Amino acid sequence: MIPEKIPEQSPFKGTDIYNGLRGKSFNTGWRFYYGDPGNAEDPGFNDSPWQLLDLPHDYSIRLPFNKSSPAGPGGGYLDGGTGWYRKAFTLPEEYSDKRITIQFDGIYMNSEVWINGIYLGIRPYGYSSFEYHLTSYLNSGKIPNVIAVKVNNNQPNSRWYSGSGIYRNVWLTVTGPVHIAYCGMTITTPAVGTDSATVRIATIVENHSDADTPVRLFTEILDPDGNCVGTSASPEKKVNKNGQEMFIQEIAVRNPQLWSTGSPDVYTAQTSVRINANNVDKYKAGFGFRTIRFDADTGFYLNDVNMKLNGVCLHHDLGALGAAVNYRAIERQLVIMKEMGCNAIRTSHNPPAPMLLDLCDRLGFVVIDEAFDAWKESKVQNDYHLNFDIWAREDIKAMVRRDRNHPCIIMWSIGNEIHDVLSAEGVATARNLITWVKEEDATRFVTHGGNHNEKGTDAAALLDVVGYNYITHLYDIHHKKYPGWKMYASETSSAVRSRGIYKTPTDENILEDSDYQCSSYDNSIVDWGSKAIESYKMVNDRPWVAGEFIWTGFDYIGEPTPYEWPSKNSYFGIVDTAGFPKDIYYFYKSRWTKKPVVHLLPHWNWEKGQTIEVHVYSNCESIELFLNNKSLGQKRFTGADLFLCWNVPYEPGILKAVARQNGNIITANERKTAGPPAKLRMIPDRSSLFADNNDLVFIEVTILDKDDVIVPYADTPVFFSLSGPGRIAGVDNGNSINHEPYKGSRISAFNGKCLLIIQATSEAGQIIITADADGLSKAGISVQSINPKSGCFRALL
Repeated sequence: MIPEKIPEQSPFKGTDIYNGLRGKSFNTGWRFYYGDPGNAEDPGFNDSPWQLLDLPHDYSIRLPFNKSSPAGPGGGYLDGGTGWYRKAFTLPEEYSDKRITIQFDGIYMNSEVWINGIYLGIRPYGYSSFEYHLTSYLNSGKIPNVIAVKVNNNQPNSRWYSGSGIYRNVWLTVTGPVHIAYCGMTITTPAVGTDSATVRIATIVENHSDADTPVRLFTEILDPDGNCVGTSASPEKKVNKNGQEMFIQEIAVRNPQLWSTGSPDVYTAQTSVRINANNVDKYKAGFGFRTIRFDADTGFYLNDVNMKLNGVCLHHDLGALGAAVNYRAIERQLVIMKEMGCNAIRTSHNPPAPMLLDLCDRLGFVVIDEAFDAWKESKVQNDYHLNFDIWAREDIKAMVRRDRNHPCIIMWSIGNEIHDVLSAEGVATARNLITWVKEEDATRFVTHGGNHNEKGTDAAALLDVVGYNYITHLYDIHHKKYPGWKMYASETSSAVRSRGIYKTPTDENILEDSDYQCSSYDNSIVDWGSKAIESYKMVNDRPWVAGEFIWTGFDYIGEPTPYEWPSKNSYFGIVDTAGFPKDIYYFYKSRWTKKPVVHLLPHWNWEKGQTIEVHVYSNCESIELFLNNKSLGQKRFTGADLFLCWNVPYEPGILKAVARQNGNIITANERKTAGPPAKLRMIPDRSSLFADNNDLVFIEVTILDKDDVIVPYADTPVFFSLSGPGRIAGVDNGNSINHEPYKGSRISAFNGKCLLIIQATSEAGQIIITADADGLSKAGISVQSINPKSGCFRALL
């Protein structure tokens, strides 16, 4: 093992500003072994045969789908098991008197960590962020240090695909002995107005030196453009040796830019720790000025503006990338949701990666940050119930401490569909969890996603805001019986659908499993769920229901309800795992946005003599349908209509929906009959990427006929090759029953489309990508890998 030399690091370079981490990314140059070789914690262990890789890393996503996997259908038939990571590094001599810690944003799961053979501890929960102090055990100079991490994903332990390994970022932080604590800055805004606002900053300073030390803090507030808009210098305060002190500062800001979903303006608090005239530590954290409240009769208010929560639930996997976090991949998912009109995210059912919250702050989503899927009663054999008694207090507090400065967060969820709430002991547990949350943050609301009936009301009564998972019949009953309750639909619909699959009759619930595919007519519904349109009406006809969180925004690996093998990922998503919207996406877009929308379904390749039920989603006043330029009639949306329908005798050609507003044509959408597959088309989501080993380009590959019409039934295998400073990060097609590896260089199209993901290396240059398929014309594109600008912070671009 060749040790990495850790250089001097600027306090703010390459940091996660929301946690105030002052260290450098510690993601590169790790060795990995799948299995348990024994004694791998020993610094002298020979790991040279192990795989060399960079983090974040998910070792399950690289495995073949296994019908007998202990993960079962819930885990997507992908094995977990044990994995080991090791990294060697050296430290400069001048670091011998520094305070050095390592931060893990998340390891799934049961992680154990050693430094130079010394055991640092265990963290069972795979979604918690945590740190270890390394100082006492480190060598400086030329003597290498070895950190070893053992991971044990002892399946079954999750109802969805979890991934395995060090799947989030790792940071190494170097400070002096007197410094601000990990997650040690809490920012609140006790007074917010359009003319002025007050920022309250509570900062914990630790002293690991052998002497009591007088300390002052200097803090400045930076507006979204980086301008200083307020400062504070604290009085000097003594911090005892091996102790800590909290400093409170209040700063007035004139004419603040309020954070909202439409104008997500993020400010920064930047603090220096001063001993005498010397700056010994720096720390910064993002925050926003905004007010939030719920009303029992009228719902949610952001900055005193009533708004419906148009939300989705999101699991944490990223399709072909698995659970390994990636800024660009998360950004792509959120942008797709934003363009649909989504304004709210529920992090189902665990604390998310920090970068997801960074992006929600900057893109403008409000967030429910959720802690657990289980308390003391189990849902899966090896789930969190095994660790709840020992770890729940620390894990939920860690979530709140890490995330409490994010303006996007409006609620903390203590759990999802928790069985325990039906017992007196469970009600006591809920009370404890609420107390622990409020001890860390009293400025936000506490909730729970509940799916129980009247038996769960004792626990619900403890909540600030009551979440309802599917039990829509209680919206009216509980509003009348508990008029003071603030309510929202924490999980709705659970309609299932496969992109590009249409099954009739549309007035019947079709879940037949002959092809293991569901219908995109919004007529495939699980027994606890409802059609997308029905759940929308249930929420939007009731002002006291603050909004809904649809299950789910994206398909996710695992939980392939209503089927099992060969299905390996869910059907619930509005968008498939490849990031391709299903038809229902445009229903929500037509309800949640003001931009003119018209969307026509299904495709237009059928058999002569068939009568096809045609649906149109739109937010325009009227739609006129044409087949081969012949009008099939104009229909208007009435107050009760959420889509329009025609029964059309099929003939090949062009089906077109023309949308009008005030009699004027606003927009149109058409479907053309496709001929046989003839060629490939590649469309990248952007033309360049950063040469930073982490940036991605997502390339949509479409199978077309000779006239450039998408072939809606095409399932041709597509083969990819590339040259230049890039690599294939993954392939996908959104097909729940496809078992081709996510990490291969080929993928079959599903209903005319597939996806290629390209990752940059550390070098700049042109990346040339070619797609090939038997009998079709090749396609080729190029993207440019460019050097990041000096000092740029990726998450701020």
